[in-house]
Amino acid sequence: MTVGEGRAVTRLGSGGPWEARYGYSRVVRAGDLAITAGCTSTVDGRVVHVGDAAAQTAQALRIGLAALAEVGAGPADVIRTRMYVTDRSHADEVGRAHNAVFGSVHPVATMVVVAGLIDQEHLVEVELEAWVG
Repeated sequence: MTVGEGRAVTRLGSGGPWEARYGYSRVVRAGDLAITAGCTSTVDGRVVHVGDAAAQTAQALRIGLAALAEVGAGPADVIRTRMYVTDRSHADEVGRAHNAVFGSVHPVATMVVVAGLIDQEHLVEVELEAWVG
């Protein structure tokens, strides 16, 4: 935990393969705001659900929600999601997987098609923001 300008900032890692190498946290909570780094379908350093965008989305969301839970935020606290997909043909299955988790919460959401992600087997990456005020 670090403290800046009278506010505590909590920074937690997950032990994932890129956090130490690239110098970032899995989740940061600054006051009432909690934000995850990009979450993918990587478990124990390897990509799972290869070729299945819906399953990768569900896994990435579980990872992001677990990180938020570590700083006191739950699914109902999520106010924004961002989804990065490697092919627009995955949009519907990614969107449906998102709806399965956040359909009753209705956070603002963005889905963007990108040229690629850090591992060629990643089809989707998600970011979550939560307000715990």
